[in-house]
Amino acid sequence: MSVTASQSPAPSRRRRRTRIVTGAVLLALATTACSSLGRTAVGTISYTAGSDRSTTLTSPKVRGCHRLPPAGTKQVLNNTLVDMVMYRTPDCTGKDTTYIGSRLTDNAAPRAAAWRSYSFVH
Repeated sequence: MSVTASQSPAPSRRRRRTRIVTGAVLLALATTACSSLGRTAVGTISYTAGSDRSTTLTSPKVRGCHRLPPAGTKQVLNNTLVDMVMYRTPDCTGKDTTYIGSRLTDNAAPRAAAWRSYSFVH
């Protein structure tokens, strides 16, 4: 039995579409499976503790509460790709918070209490 030339392209198009769909599904599954493993806020966070002590953190973890030095800080530069929330307490609780968007800087008012912890919005 012979196949005419007009019938041969249809099966290859179908196979190509199936391969594309399969590849897209596998890529989505792989991305989803790896997204929560050690996820970090890509970039740096800089803050000043005390009068002259400046600290820069590179790619901190996105999950959890991050404590600042006991004296706290009143100046933060969020140069990451993730937004963050600053807290006046050392355990990321309380209603007196400040939202700092990705790649933004914020300074606390002169008479305001210092920030003592932060978490990321994810």
